Amino acid sequence: MKARSLTCACLFTVSTLMLATPAMAIKPAGPNAQVAITPAVQKAVQDSRRDPANVKRDAYRHPAQTLSFFGVAPGQTVIEVTPGSGWYSEILAPLLHDKGQYVAAVVDPMAVAEGRGRDYQQRSRDGLDKKFAGNAAVFGKSRVVAYDPKAPVFGPANSADVVLTFRNVHNWRSSGQAEGMFKGFFSVLKPGGVLGVVEHRAKADVPADDKTGYVGQQQVIAMAKAAGFELAGSSEINTNPRDTKDYPNGVWTLPPTNQHDAADEAKYQAIGESDRMTLRFVKPGK
Repeated sequence: MKARSLTCACLFTVSTLMLATPAMAIKPAGPNAQVAITPAVQKAVQDSRRDPANVKRDAYRHPAQTLSFFGVAPGQTVIEVTPGSGWYSEILAPLLHDKGQYVAAVVDPMAVAEGRGRDYQQRSRDGLDKKFAGNAAVFGKSRVVAYDPKAPVFGPANSADVVLTFRNVHNWRSSGQAEGMFKGFFSVLKPGGVLGVVEHRAKADVPADDKTGYVGQQQVIAMAKAAGFELAGSSEINTNPRDTKDYPNGVWTLPPTNQHDAADEAKYQAIGESDRMTLRFVKPGK
């Protein structure tokens, strides 16, 4: 998709976020906002150093469109919260390698009670550290920051341009940590900074203790607004109308987790990964 010349690093159609000076005026994007992919993001997505298994999932995760929609660009400080095995790290680290800073914010294992929870967080941290250490050309300038999920701090106040989170909100809701997480995002972002959220989308609101992995879109919007954010845009980039959201093992029935009987493999592969909301929030201010 050919990028158009605009005065900001992020490129959107007229249905997306609009800024007015000196104050910021937010005009929500329509639900089908189209995205012009920026050349820098496209280059990072096409980087030959990405894991081929991760590249295969681009068809479900649409990283070029998603990161362009969130306005991610070289020169920024971008914090990705709980990056897991580093799927997006492989794109964000090269994108920000020469100009900017990629920060992977992970749970501090020692802030979690002993047992399976701490063990899981330690394995996650060890896996990410190994990935970063094993490819200094890609990740050598990246940073890893550990946070306490009960009182999350992701960096100095007003220091980040963008905070990103992919498919994590359901975990924070079920553990009672969502309010604190969104407050932490708000604190670390500069005025005018962007919070980008991708999350499994429920058909409607779900209880806090829901175990399906899905969350209502209006619930996520309400959490962000309660923390002080303004909704700046939404997109159907990551929609999947084949996802019926009524599986025996919740969202984990679908790829890539595939918690289903082998006999049902073809059925769930045909559905693909989950239906996801893609929301762009802004911290008010210049």
